[in-house]
Parts: sequence; C-alpha cells; structure tokens
Amino acid sequence: MDELDGRLISLFADDPRVGVLEASRRLGVARGTVQARLDKLVSSGVVTGWGPELSADALGYPVTAFLTLEIRQETTAGSGHDEVGRHLAQIPEVLEAHTITGAGDMFARVVARSNTDLQRVIDLVLKHPAIVRSATVIALATQVPYRVLPLAGVAISGYSVTELS
Repeated sequence: MDELDGRLISLFADDPRVGVLEASRRLGVARGTVQARLDKLVSSGVVTGWGPELSADALGYPVTAFLTLEIRQETTAGSGHDEVGRHLAQIPEVLEAHTITGAGDMFARVVARSNTDLQRVIDLVLKHPAIVRSATVIALATQVPYRVLPLAGVAISGYSVTELS
C-alpha cells in the first residue's frame, strides 16, 4: 500500500457511497487508476467489504457483553474450538468469537435486548456440550468503537489517518 491507496481508503471510509468517477475527481487521478487500486485492495484482502455498518443498539440490542468461554479439551466428536465456533455462528446475537490464550479458551462479543435477555443469549451459548463454563462482563459504554482505518494509516509508511485525508 502507498499514500494513494491510503487516500482512497480514507475517502471511501468517509463517504462509502462515492462512485469511482467522483473518487477519481476528488483524488486527482484517472478513473482507471481508482478502479485498479480498488480491485487490488479487494483482491489482496485489505478491503473486505462494502456493506453498510449497522448499529446493534439501533436494531434494538443496546446491551453488549463479552463472554469468556472455557471449552472441554477432549477430542471427542462435538467438542473443540471449531465445533463451538460453528455453534456460536448460529446465534444471531453473537457478533464475533475468537480463540484466545490465557484464562479461558474463547472470547465472544454478544448483544442483547436487555440484561434479562442477555441471560437468554448466554443460555443459548451454553447449550453446546463442549462449553464447560462462561464468565460474562457487561459493557457500560464504548470508548473506542471497532476501527481499522487508523491502523491502515500506520501501515502506509507511517502516515496518520489525518495526514491522508
């Protein structure tokens, strides 16, 4: 990635609905250059999607919690990280799950309609026989939302996002 890629990413992050032609005008480069750069960013896996970002809160799920799951370490059928991951993927309120080191085996971010509804979500998570126990932490406020754009700025020869905008 170079500075033009960074400026392109920043432009689409700020205005995702901008077209290729308008992006080329704003960046002062040819339309074909913008399209080629976008294609390269997608094919290399840097850009992973163009969908809208959704708010769980606005969808009626204002409670966010983090579950640390302990997984049975047996290798019998129905146990293991992959199997638990497939189980979690079937629960819409599970936004993401990661295998981790430290105290616990998997970390999941979940949302719920209320604290009472959170118990329902936890019960769904715990239905898998390979999950031995969970510890739950409820988020009170979001100080830094999920983001990758500042990281992209650093990855481009140390440019900060504000320098690329």
